[in-house]
Formats: sequence, structure tokens, C-alpha cells
Amino acid sequence: MDFELLYSQFKEQSLHGRYITLSDIEPLLHKLDVKGRVKIIGQSVLEKPIYQVEIGTGKTRILLWSQMHGNESTTTKALFDFLNLLNSDSEIGNDLLNNFTFCCLPMLNPDGALLYTRENANKVDLNRDSQALLQPESKLLRAVFERFKPHYCYNLHDQRTIFGTENTNKPATVSFLAPSYNEEREVNEVRMKAIDVIVAMNETLQHYIPNQVGRFDDSFNINCIGDTFQSLNVPTILFEAGHFPKDYDREETRKYVFIALLSGSQFLSRSTIVSNRMTDYLNIPQNKVSFYDFVYKNVKINYDNTEIITNFAVQYKEELIGNQLCFNAYIVEIGDLKGYSGHYEYDAQQALYQDENDSIPKLNKKADFYLGKNIKIVNGLIKT
Repeated sequence: MDFELLYSQFKEQSLHGRYITLSDIEPLLHKLDVKGRVKIIGQSVLEKPIYQVEIGTGKTRILLWSQMHGNESTTTKALFDFLNLLNSDSEIGNDLLNNFTFCCLPMLNPDGALLYTRENANKVDLNRDSQALLQPESKLLRAVFERFKPHYCYNLHDQRTIFGTENTNKPATVSFLAPSYNEEREVNEVRMKAIDVIVAMNETLQHYIPNQVGRFDDSFNINCIGDTFQSLNVPTILFEAGHFPKDYDREETRKYVFIALLSGSQFLSRSTIVSNRMTDYLNIPQNKVSFYDFVYKNVKINYDNTEIITNFAVQYKEELIGNQLCFNAYIVEIGDLKGYSGHYEYDAQQALYQDENDSIPKLNKKADFYLGKNIKIVNGLIKT
């Protein structure tokens, strides 16, 4: 199957970039609203509608939710790409609809999406509210879970650019986790079902992004929604959309999430499923904090009239200014930086650091500076 061709056919062109809000997806939901597929199931803290899309007539029920964290929008884009496939009246789309019933909450946290924050309007992380259920969004998700009675749950998220795959010096473009259901992190039949799907998705993704699929940490926290649903005996999979080189809008990453959704569904629709792929799952390299957005090496600084050669790192901060998401680069680390790489690296070859006020880089300062007399850096990048 040509997954990339399918993606190009069904990519939702109206969604682009990282700042995806309710106003972006509502027109698409209206288009999908045939045969009662789309419903408003409740409201957010700020009384914004929370939508559900239920599509398909198959016996296997899959519950998917995205933008539980408002600033994690890549999987929302991929989910609409996948919904376009399901709604296409194509052979593969109809086959999926005959095998599955999908219940999708494409934006669980519309208030956080508008503000571009992880939390909801009450400044609560919904992914730590699965037991207390103090927030309306958390209550809605739990109510859908209990009504829909899914056979599988897909918890769709983004992760930061700092993550790489262990021992590879590659970014973790997509990561997965079959969450633990107890403190001992044991593997029972329920968790193994999630593991089997992850292994199938990883095997497909290795053809497209070799060594760029990670395995997320499985420390148990019953307050997290994935751990809760796993403990309630429903196989649950965490998806983490991460960084692909030069893809800060995550348009390339969304393709791989789409491929994962499709390949995972294909695996589940097979009449004969190979099970107990624990070894293959553990062979997926763990996520590791090993990247900065920028690393500048062999930079000369003048510190107390002494010249020193050092390295420093710069990281983008995603800042919403008006209705525009800006990637603003700040200095975050100075020193050896052993064990870390940069998505962008520059060897200064002992050129002297200088900015408007100082001859040394300082933490939390905007990354606008000179290296020597001829290289000007603006917002982390060489200005040409």
C-alpha cells in the first residue's frame, strides 16, 4: 500500500501549522455532519462546544481524542486527514468503516487551543485529572468512554523538540506508549494488545522514518488518562507527534501520524493477528532528552578579560502574539553540552561572541548576536 499517496490524496489542506483552534475545525465538522455523525457533546470551561464525530458500523470500537493539551495540534491535523479517508467512499475507506466504529473527539480542550496553552481555562492539565474529574472536559471524555465502551483508546499528543531516540542521534518524530496499568508496570493481556498495535505501526513507520520512532516512558501515574483507561481494561495507546528535521510546522510529522493511524487499523482488521510482540516493543528505542533547537560550538567569549572557548544552546519558545504563533529563540544552556545535539548546529571555529550589550551569552536572552565580524545571528538563524 502506498501510504504517502493516500496521505497526499486525503490531507486536509485547510489545516496548516501549529496554531489550530476551534474556528479552524468547525467548518470541517459541518462537512462531516451527515447521518448524525457529528454532535456537540458538551462545553468547555469557557462554554465553547466540544464535538464528537462517530463514523463507521464495524464491531471494533476505537475512541480517539486530540488536543487534550491545547498547544498540541499535530494529531488534530492528522485526525482530520484520516477522517477525510474514512469519508471518501473509497474502497479502503469503506473497508475501514465496515470493520470499525470510530468515535473521535478532535479538540477536547478548545479553550487551551485558543490560548495556545497546555492547560484548560482553569489552568488545569487535563491529563492529570482522570481520577479527580474536576474539569468539564475531563468529565466529558470519561462519559464518552463509558457510553461508547471502546475496544481500543488512542490518546493523541505532541511532544517537544528536545526528544530524540536513544543511541541514534535522531529526533523522535513519532513516539508511542502502551501505558502501565499498575505501579509494577506489569504486562497483562490488555496492555499486550496495545503493544501489538504499536509494534505493527512501528514496523510500517520504519520504512519512512528509520530510527525516528521512540518509546515513551511507562512510569505509572493513575491520574493520567492513559494509565486510567488501561487500568479499566481497555487497551490504550499514547501517540506523541514530535520533530522532523526543519519541520517546525509539523506538516511532515502529521503524515507519519496519519500513516500510523491507517497501518494500526489495518493490523487490527486482519483475521489473524500475531500477538505477544513484547521483545519487538522493547527494541523500539526509548525517548531521550538529547536535543536543542540550535547548538553553537567552539565559540570564543571574553570573560573577565580572559578568552574562553565554549558551546551554547538555543531553544525556541512558542509564543502567541495576537493571533500569530511565533517561534522566538532564547539562550538556554552554556557549557560542554555533552550528550546533546542540535537540530541545527554551527561550528563558530573560535569566532568571538558579541551582542548589543555583552561579550558573553547569557541565559534566557534572545538569540540575536554576532560571531566574529561577519556572521550575524537573528532569532537563532544566520542572517543572509
